[in-house]
Amino acid sequence: MWLKQLSVLNFKNYTESSLVFLPQVNAFAGPNGAGKTNLLDAIHYLALCKSYFNPIDSQHIKRGCDWFMIQGEFEGVYSSDTVSCSLKKNQKKQFRKNKKDYQRLADHIGQFPLVMISPNDTSIITDGSEERRKFMDNVISQTDNHYLDILIQYNKVLFQRNALLKQVRETGVFDVGLLEVFSLQLADVGERIFVRRKQFMEEFLAEFVRYYAFLTDDAEQVSLVYDSPLMRDDFETLLKTNLEKDRMLERTSQGIHRDDLLFTIHGEMPLKKFGSQGQQKSFLIALKLAQYSFLKSKKNEKPLLLLDDIFDKLDAYRTKKLMQLVSENEFGQIFLTDTDALRIKQIFEEIAKPIRIFDVKGGTIDV
Repeated sequence: MWLKQLSVLNFKNYTESSLVFLPQVNAFAGPNGAGKTNLLDAIHYLALCKSYFNPIDSQHIKRGCDWFMIQGEFEGVYSSDTVSCSLKKNQKKQFRKNKKDYQRLADHIGQFPLVMISPNDTSIITDGSEERRKFMDNVISQTDNHYLDILIQYNKVLFQRNALLKQVRETGVFDVGLLEVFSLQLADVGERIFVRRKQFMEEFLAEFVRYYAFLTDDAEQVSLVYDSPLMRDDFETLLKTNLEKDRMLERTSQGIHRDDLLFTIHGEMPLKKFGSQGQQKSFLIALKLAQYSFLKSKKNEKPLLLLDDIFDKLDAYRTKKLMQLVSENEFGQIFLTDTDALRIKQIFEEIAKPIRIFDVKGGTIDV
């Protein structure tokens, strides 16, 4: 599967642009702020119904305009699909495949698998556990639509239970029966999410270790561990044990919404504190490449791989290792951005891989 054509109208800093791509490597080159990353984000929209960087859709409408539209043509082994996303101010986002509207955006997720590697990914290491849960959920959701449904259901029940706990302080009334209903529902859905996340990590871990060893020549030991309160007790017991604590805090203190991924280096040392910048970057890239491998095995096709500003964020050695890897047949279509068109050209001439370079300048594009 690969993206043959992309059109954007009034999207971010673009008024109108239409591009035709190679099935191998396509690069957007130009100065910072020219709009290179915006093109990657448009591709991300088509595959996953949202921006990689900003969840507020209306903020992607070009200034002074009232709407935006993105359209792309995906070529598969047996079919060709046209996908479009459009948004008018103060209206609901519209998503279409072959001119047919989706009733639920969730039905689109996973049809066109995609992996993005971006400087923003450092938040997976440096920020709180929510970012690491998002990473897990994003990967699983692209291979399992039902998982996305139960995630939505879990968050809905969690909101209801938390609202009830807050209501006790405001009204002085503690509806034990209703709380028990919410607790049972939360435990049922949460246990299913826990099982799916645990299964995912068991499959994912070996690929992560393989890629990290490749990128670093097996220079150091790192570990990736899935941690959940449900590792220590079943969900219903956790909720009962922590009921008084939850009443005091006015929120649900235990559950799969507290899950985390523990990143360590040299034994039990947290990567966030003790990993160098190079080690953290290698860790992140290994995570994303393992995501790519996982999606490819589950979808039986090669996802799109988007590399944003990757050369400026890696040293020459890691850059060469990464390019050697993605130039192999294991990977499919690649999109990347860089400030230096000559550097891109030289790198791909060395590895003898076809590439199309687009020159991006302030919302205009030349081939």
